[in-house]
Amino acid sequence: MEIVTSCKHERRHVAVFTFPFSSHPPLLLALVRRLASACPWVVFSFFGTEKSNRALFSNLVISCDNILPYNVSDGVPDDYVFVGKPQEGINLFLEVAKEELNKGVKMAEEDIGLKVSCLVVDIFLWFSADIAHEMNVPWVAFWTAAAGSLSAHFYTDHIRQKCAQLKGSVGPDDEMEDLIPGLPVVRLGDLPRGVVLGDLTSPFSTLLLEMGRNLARAAAVGINSFKELEPDVTEDLSSKLKRVLNVGPLNLISAPKSSSIHDDGYSCISWLEDKSPRSVAYIAFGTVCNLPPQELVALAEALEDTKISFMWSIKNDSKKYFPKGFLERISTNGMGKIIPWAPQVQVLEHSAIAAFVTHCGWKSVIESIGAGVPMICRPFFGDQQMNTWMVEKVWGIGVRVQGGSLTKHGMIHALEQVLSLDGSSKSRLMERVEALKDLAHKAVGPDGSSSQNFKTLVDVVMGATV
Repeated sequence: MEIVTSCKHERRHVAVFTFPFSSHPPLLLALVRRLASACPWVVFSFFGTEKSNRALFSNLVISCDNILPYNVSDGVPDDYVFVGKPQEGINLFLEVAKEELNKGVKMAEEDIGLKVSCLVVDIFLWFSADIAHEMNVPWVAFWTAAAGSLSAHFYTDHIRQKCAQLKGSVGPDDEMEDLIPGLPVVRLGDLPRGVVLGDLTSPFSTLLLEMGRNLARAAAVGINSFKELEPDVTEDLSSKLKRVLNVGPLNLISAPKSSSIHDDGYSCISWLEDKSPRSVAYIAFGTVCNLPPQELVALAEALEDTKISFMWSIKNDSKKYFPKGFLERISTNGMGKIIPWAPQVQVLEHSAIAAFVTHCGWKSVIESIGAGVPMICRPFFGDQQMNTWMVEKVWGIGVRVQGGSLTKHGMIHALEQVLSLDGSSKSRLMERVEALKDLAHKAVGPDGSSSQNFKTLVDVVMGATV
């Protein structure tokens, strides 16, 4: 898609800071690739840890040769032994991140021969607002998740104050009104961890608190969503911040299309070709989340009892927890396919997929919406609880597993709800998610809201809009 902007075609240097964990780097890179394509006269220096950059760039054919990766330290001492503390690697990186990024920018400026004119950053690295201020350049922040979870962090002080006034009379299961403008009600336990529940003094909780407090400093906040999905929340944030620009779903713009049904390495797409439309449950819990063994067994037993065809992306070392004979039985009857990795976007877009059993990470949620697939949600941490609340209670495009963890009975009930196993012609969840799918595709179309917002973002990054 050609982007027409008002910025002058003068050579510039834009520095990009990624949060080098989980799905953050590929999402920010997807946005930067669009910026680099729209402005080929601009050089983008992309800063991440060596491990993160290697995963991003080693096997990637980048269509934009004006994106240059630069490595910064991960903060892990040479003799360090990880002991399994929460966010251990993240905390080590954050201890050195500001100094490392400052040094990296100076190195890139010398290497490229141009001073940095703008910072485009993962919003987790809120302290980079100070770097941008010292450099006297715009600070453009990118939020990889939903507008609702961003708003929860923006209003954290307000939410904590309101909960404190109630003096312990509310708990995680209580649904509260007027906590987040644009959301009439939200369950307290579904707010992102670190807002009111969890260790509020941990380095990561402190990071999220300061991130919310510094949002107003951004020249623009880009969001991997589309305005029509959370209109009221977006409108409120837009009234408080300089520019709130929903520019997604990025997967509908940047995801590679499969040229062959056999090219995914595990024949996922070719296996789906033999299945009836809307007959298969796709199961994946991301790269970080792992089901406890008892829940893994419950899910396997539920699938066998319902006789639903399924594709399950699961790490090889977790297969040892399957019920005895499970792999042999599904191999013999052909009802299931177990693989260590699947091309998720292409799988979800296949007509055979009827439901997505997911951890409800935002990347998975927005990919499911873009493909028009309802969800069965088993959240773990971070924004996954709030995404689940939105999926079930606000958008009506999925269900949460009963009790918050998987049981055989609860999973069977969820499958019956989503796949209409009671014989109804079409799931109401399917109708709702297909409507949102249409809105998502229109948003990234030539005249859509996300496309127009991207043009504005280009102008901000290029300095054409103050």
